[in-house]
Amino acid sequence: MYSSYQYKVNTALDLLLSLVFNVNTAEFPRVHRKEDNLKLPKNKEILEINSGQTLSWDYVKNINLAKHAGFCYGVKRAVETVKKLKAENSAGNVFVLGELIHNTDVITELEELGIKTLYEVPACGDGICVIRSHGEAPEVIDRIEQAGFEAVDLTCPDVKKVQRKAVELAKDGYFVVIVGKSEHPEVIAIRANVQLCSDKVVVAASVGQLKPYEKEIAACRKVGVVIQTTQKLSTLNSIVDYLTPLVQELSVANTICASTATRQREAQELAQNSDLMIVVGSRKSANTTHLAEILKDITRTIHIENDKELDGFAELINNSREIAVTAGASTPQVIIEKVVSKLKNYR
Repeated sequence: MYSSYQYKVNTALDLLLSLVFNVNTAEFPRVHRKEDNLKLPKNKEILEINSGQTLSWDYVKNINLAKHAGFCYGVKRAVETVKKLKAENSAGNVFVLGELIHNTDVITELEELGIKTLYEVPACGDGICVIRSHGEAPEVIDRIEQAGFEAVDLTCPDVKKVQRKAVELAKDGYFVVIVGKSEHPEVIAIRANVQLCSDKVVVAASVGQLKPYEKEIAACRKVGVVIQTTQKLSTLNSIVDYLTPLVQELSVANTICASTATRQREAQELAQNSDLMIVVGSRKSANTTHLAEILKDITRTIHIENDKELDGFAELINNSREIAVTAGASTPQVIIEKVVSKLKNYR
C-alpha cells in the first residue's frame, strides 16, 4: 500500500503530465519506487511511459538568483543621494565627475533627470559637483572647488578605508603596493592620496606587473599592501606570496570590501551546482568582470549587460538545466529581473 507521502508525489506527477502533455495517466499503471521520490530526470533524458509514449523533460529548468546580486551599499547610496540632490535643486546644476556608476541604463536615467556627467573639471562652473563612489585625488577635489562648484563627496566608505590605510602605511615608512588596475578610478584616487606623503608607491594587478619593481621593493625594509575593493582574493594572495621572500617586513591589509567578498563566495557556491552561470552587469565594471573570471574556472559562464544579450546564447541556455544568475554591484534590480524573466521563456 502507498504511504500518504508517496500518494502525494504520484498525484503531483499525474497532474503535471496531464497539464503539460495532455496524458491520461489512468490509461497505464504506475509503479512507484522509493528512489523515485521527487527525482526528475536530468536535462535531455527521456521519460519512457509503458504505454509506448515517449515524453521529453527538456522543459525542466531550474533558475536560481543569487541573494547578493545587484547594488551594493555604496552604489545604492550614491544613486539615491544624487537623485535627492537634484530633487532639492531642481533649478540648479547637478554634475557628477565621471560616470557615477558603471551602468549605461543608470547614467541615461540620471541624464533624463537633468544630472549631467563631467569628464574633466572645467575652468569655471556653478552648482553641485559630485565625487562618485570610486573617490578622487585630493588635488582634483581642490580644482572642483576652485572652479566654483560645491563639491559633494560620495566616495564609498569602504574605498575611504583603503585610502586611509594606504596613507597610514606610507606615513609609517612602508613602500606601498596597491593591488588593482592602474587605470581604475578607485586605484587612481588611492595612489594620489599616498603620493601626498610618499613617492614610494606602485600599482600592480598581477605578479608580472610587479616584477619590474623587484629591485626597488627588495631594497626597502618594509612593504605594505592594500587592494582595490573589488579585486579578487586570489590576486592578492599571489602577490603576497611573491613579496614574502623579498622583504624583511610585510604588512598586508585585505581591503576587499565585504560586499564583494560575499558576492564572490556566494556565486562560487552556486556555480558548483550549476550547468550555467550568468553574470549580469557592465563590462566596464571591475567587480562584475572579476565575478565572471572567477566563475569560468568552475562552470560554463556568460557575462551579459542586459536581457537582450541572452539571445546570443540561446542554444547554451536551452541545453542547460541548472542555471544560476548573479550580478555586479552596479547592476540595477530591474535589469536583473528582466534577465530572470526572459530565461523562463527558453525551453
